[in-house]
This record gives sequence, C-alpha cells and structure tokens, in this order.
Amino acid sequence: MREIAWITLFFAGLLETGWALGLKYTEGFTKLGPSVATLVVMAGSIFLLSRSLSDLPLGTAYVERILALRQ
Repeated sequence: MREIAWITLFFAGLLETGWALGLKYTEGFTKLGPSVATLVVMAGSIFLLSRSLSDLPLGTAYVERILALRQ
C-alpha cells in the first residue's frame, strides 16, 4: 500500500502546481471559470494529500511536496 501512497502524493503535488499556476488566471478570483477550476484543483490536491497520509508520515509527505514545488 505504501507505493500507492507515494503515487497519490506525486499526483497531489502535480495538482498543487496546477492550482498555483491557476491563481494567475483567476485575476484575484474575479473570473468565474478560472476561479472555479482553480478551487476544484485545490480541493483535489488537498484530498490526495490526505489520502496519502494514511500510509506516510506527515513530515515525509510535507517535505516531499515542498521539494517538488521548488523544482
């Protein structure tokens, strides 16, 4: 099960990158389409992170996501 947790964490990191980029297109959440898409991707990222935490320690998951965002 631990391999699935790592894969889930990887996709959570991808979604986190997606919503971070999506914030640019929301223009302060004044554009409805990009704002809704960004919020959906944000919720997906948090959901996948929470699923991966069932098998991975919080510290490990957090550091892995921070390192993925810096690259």
